[in-house]
Amino acid sequence: MSVTTSSPTSSPSGSRSAASATGATGATGATAATAAGPAVSSPSPAPSSPAKSTPATPRLLLLDGHSLAYRAFYALPVENFSTTTGQPTNAVYGFTSMLINVLRDERPTHVAVAWDLPTPTFRHTQYAEYKAGRGETPADFVGQVSLIHQVCDALAVPGVSAPGYEADDVIATLATLGAAEGMDVLVVTGDRDALQLVDERVTVLMTRKGISDMVRFTPDEVQAKYGLSPVQYPDFAALRGDPSDNLPSVPGVGEKTATKWIQQFGSLAELVDHADEIGGKTGASLRAHLSEVIRNRSLTELSRDVPLDVVPAGLRMRPWDREAVHQLFDTLQFRVLRERLYAALAIAPPPADEGFEIELTVLGPGEVARWLAEHAHRVGRTGLHARGTWGRGTGVLAGLALAAAGGAAAWIDPTLLTPADVAALGAWLADPNQPKAAHDVKGPMLALTELDLPLAGVTSDTALAAYLALPGQRSFDLADLVARYLHRDLSADPVPGGQQLTLDGSGEADQAHADAVRARACLELADALDADLERRSAATLLRDIELPLVTVLAGMERAGIAVDSEHLTELQKHYGGEVSAVAAQAHEIVGRPFNLGSPKQLQQILFDELGLPKTKKIKTGYTTDADALAWLAVQSDHPLLPVLLRHRDVARLKTVVDSLIPMIDDIGRIHTTFNQTIAATGRLSSADPNLQNIPIRTAEGRQIRRAFVVGAGYETLLTADYSQIEMRIMAHLSGDEGLIEAFGSGEDLHTFVAAEAFGLPVSEVDPELRRRIKAMSYGLAYGLSAFGLAGQLGIAPDEAREHMDAYFARFGGVRDFLRGVVERARKDGYTETILGRRRYLPDLTSDNSQRRQMAERMALNAPIQGSAADIIKIAMLGVDRALCAGGYASRLLLQVHDELVLEIAPGEHDAVERLVRAEMTSAYTMSVPLDVSVGAGCTWDDAAH
Repeated sequence: MSVTTSSPTSSPSGSRSAASATGATGATGATAATAAGPAVSSPSPAPSSPAKSTPATPRLLLLDGHSLAYRAFYALPVENFSTTTGQPTNAVYGFTSMLINVLRDERPTHVAVAWDLPTPTFRHTQYAEYKAGRGETPADFVGQVSLIHQVCDALAVPGVSAPGYEADDVIATLATLGAAEGMDVLVVTGDRDALQLVDERVTVLMTRKGISDMVRFTPDEVQAKYGLSPVQYPDFAALRGDPSDNLPSVPGVGEKTATKWIQQFGSLAELVDHADEIGGKTGASLRAHLSEVIRNRSLTELSRDVPLDVVPAGLRMRPWDREAVHQLFDTLQFRVLRERLYAALAIAPPPADEGFEIELTVLGPGEVARWLAEHAHRVGRTGLHARGTWGRGTGVLAGLALAAAGGAAAWIDPTLLTPADVAALGAWLADPNQPKAAHDVKGPMLALTELDLPLAGVTSDTALAAYLALPGQRSFDLADLVARYLHRDLSADPVPGGQQLTLDGSGEADQAHADAVRARACLELADALDADLERRSAATLLRDIELPLVTVLAGMERAGIAVDSEHLTELQKHYGGEVSAVAAQAHEIVGRPFNLGSPKQLQQILFDELGLPKTKKIKTGYTTDADALAWLAVQSDHPLLPVLLRHRDVARLKTVVDSLIPMIDDIGRIHTTFNQTIAATGRLSSADPNLQNIPIRTAEGRQIRRAFVVGAGYETLLTADYSQIEMRIMAHLSGDEGLIEAFGSGEDLHTFVAAEAFGLPVSEVDPELRRRIKAMSYGLAYGLSAFGLAGQLGIAPDEAREHMDAYFARFGGVRDFLRGVVERARKDGYTETILGRRRYLPDLTSDNSQRRQMAERMALNAPIQGSAADIIKIAMLGVDRALCAGGYASRLLLQVHDELVLEIAPGEHDAVERLVRAEMTSAYTMSVPLDVSVGAGCTWDDAAH
């Protein structure tokens, strides 16, 4: 039985028609609130609602830029808001969040942000001490204002300023002009001087607590709050003074007295005329400071006739630049805020002919072969969208949608497939000559494999393609990419016109339609991303590396790795006992029980009671993380410190074991999930559980590796890893003859480098000097400074600088290469690996030194670490291909950065070891050879080498 979706005017069982899913391209208005917005309240007991205006009444929204930026900076803890490049973003995040919310809630037709300029204003001319004494701008705030300007530009929110005037004056002028033109005006600020602008047309939204809680001031609410009219407010402010502006108050006169006087006399002018009538000390104080009060009044009056280049009518909201928003939010790492932005500021959908047109057929039993023959056999690429659940090496398919070129689409319920359907679908899915496009296809691949439906011929995984185009982005959600590249919205009604179709009385057709629209979106998105990757010279990476690797990783996830559950249980008991014993030891030293995992209690003991040196200041006091404790252990010989460090170590080991035990499946294996789109450098990551993070450096940590064992039916585990691959890549990329010679000397690399750098015989290089040179060699590749090297080695910065100078004097090619990498990246905007994998670093040209220096370190690291990631991926593909071609039963299980772990079938060890060595050493040809170390054993630890 075929069921086709119909147009909004046809019946559920009617004929086929074009069904459009339409969406957003910009924002000139707002939808209903979907994200937490500002709590706007009234100072009176009953909160007021947003001011009502008819659709014909234009609404002008004016924001005080610096006032709100500072509010945001102090409202959000800077330690919780920064990018991986080290750029603080608390002010940017808070301001942007507030802007999104107020645009959504107030639905303005016109908008502007007023900004202060760094030049003096007319108030400084009148009063030289105006705003004198203000503290230095916080270092973490510097640079964020320029980012806020970029946010406003991307959202098409204009900024307005005027030389010689403050933002308040700009707002006052625009508000006055807007009200005169019949606009409803909303002013958002944290400065109470704006209350003088309030009238029947002008409303002030005053930030009360941080930036999320605002008070809405109308004339009645100003009266209720202060007992004065908005016109009287500047008179009151002149008496009260303003310490932030360095405007003195009248000594002995508080806000209550100031209010009483203005109420009694009606205005400051009348109060001044009758100042002699006020008795007592307050009257004498007023008379003694009348000149200051009058000056205050002049300075608090906002100018309403600032010469501006714009008028309110010219501030009409415009569609915002979606691509600019994406690029900026990628840089700022505002993933959640981006989602809120799209949810809050969606505008009217594009015309229907710009939507996804599909002719959907819900295939019944026995209908798969015919549809595939008509629509999906050698007629171009087909979009594929699978619905279901997957992870830990397996998956369950709930529905499969196919979208062919031309608009035809089909939806398949896997539970209704006949043997003939399975045969036809299986042959088509497995055919490498039938090109397919999908999104994040590894999960669906696992689910299809459970149904014995292997998938081949994927020519685009739109998540992987987007990752190569936008490696700095954190999320590659299909809907977000569709909005970004195709300017369409997948959140529209799954059935056109909101029509709810049914299948045999069920409610499944709406989901079928939504799945088919996503399949169509994958098809069109793949074309857009193909073109983008060609422009970025990344199409080969997708085709030859990342896409083939998906199949390899899916196989590794399905295989998993066997574990000795009894050994893990014993380790869990052992580490649990160690944690308790170490905690008891710490309690005995301190003299009372306390929670070793509580930063607050540790701060009290370490800094208040023991008086130890203070560590880095954080919001809650002083940090007590592992690095801080290690630093304290160097600064002090107090016996508590090594005990705390020991507790951290064993607690971490216990946590690792605790996380592994629940992951063991019914046949005693653990299945991780590999992710290709997390690390911007191209490295694979492992999660749920993270098997790339199993400890190896300590004997205790290696006990956990002993829990990973060869599985039933296999003979041994084999591990193979690259020896010093990053230093070899450094030698190759730099072309430094000395470093290249070091790899050909036959000596230990770091011993040879130390001898060359310091002019010593190899025999005179002691272990300490070797350790220092090793740390420096690897550190240089990661942009390590002399100060950083000093901290790492526990030596003085001057001594570390001497080591670096000696190193570069001998290995000048390395120095020149490192300088050249940064210079070229600054010019190009990105770095490249040996295979052309790019990492875009816009912060290289930032005027913020902290951001720029962090980007420079990333520019040094990305080509080296990224090239290592490329090479191991090539090796994995080669090993997997060779195993399949040779008919071996041995298989890849894990990749841990530079190491591969295989499970070796009986009788295949020698042949597979030769195969692995050959594929890994030939993965890429460099000026220095790739060297591979191999080990074998019944456990992962035994297989170490």
